[in-house]
Amino acid sequence: MQSRRSNGIPELCPHSTQWWLDVSACISWCMMTPSMLIPCDLLLIICYWKAIGDKYFVTHHVAALYAYYYVLGEGMLPYFGNFRLLAEFSTPFVNQRWFFEVLGYPKHSLPNMVNGVLMTVVFFIVRIAVIPTYYGRVFSTFGTEAFHRLGIGAQCAWIISSVSLDIMNVMWMMKITKGCYKVLYHTDGILTKTQKNGKAE
Repeated sequence: MQSRRSNGIPELCPHSTQWWLDVSACISWCMMTPSMLIPCDLLLIICYWKAIGDKYFVTHHVAALYAYYYVLGEGMLPYFGNFRLLAEFSTPFVNQRWFFEVLGYPKHSLPNMVNGVLMTVVFFIVRIAVIPTYYGRVFSTFGTEAFHRLGIGAQCAWIISSVSLDIMNVMWMMKITKGCYKVLYHTDGILTKTQKNGKAE
């Protein structure tokens, strides 16, 4: 497998049939997907601000794009870029919650409640529980030659975006947990009676 880099993105040899064996190619393709989706999502948020606008979503997307410029544009920090992508395992459950809402499913319907619990658990695992490991790896690079070679621009993008994203993740985790608890339990602590497909059981 032969490949060459241009601006940090592997250009695959046209005669290659095993591009998936190239680690650098897999890393870049994995990160190219969200880097293309995020601008589209950001544009939709701006165009339909009254319906779905949220300043934290905008901040999240801008911080992510800021960091991924260096990952994809400059070919820097691919390991940490992919580490951050683990957070997107929670996105399908977040999107599914919106679909249920648009389809008119009550909050206490069984599908909604199952999705809510899964969203809470997965969000915690991929966005919160990994924080100590992630920053342990980050701190281990401080003072090394490789860290200094990054330059102040990449260093700032890496640290500022990571901290900003994790502050928002903690805020969202708290909101998700409170919302999940309210749906599962009444205010008096009694487990909520579920509904199936929007109908009372």
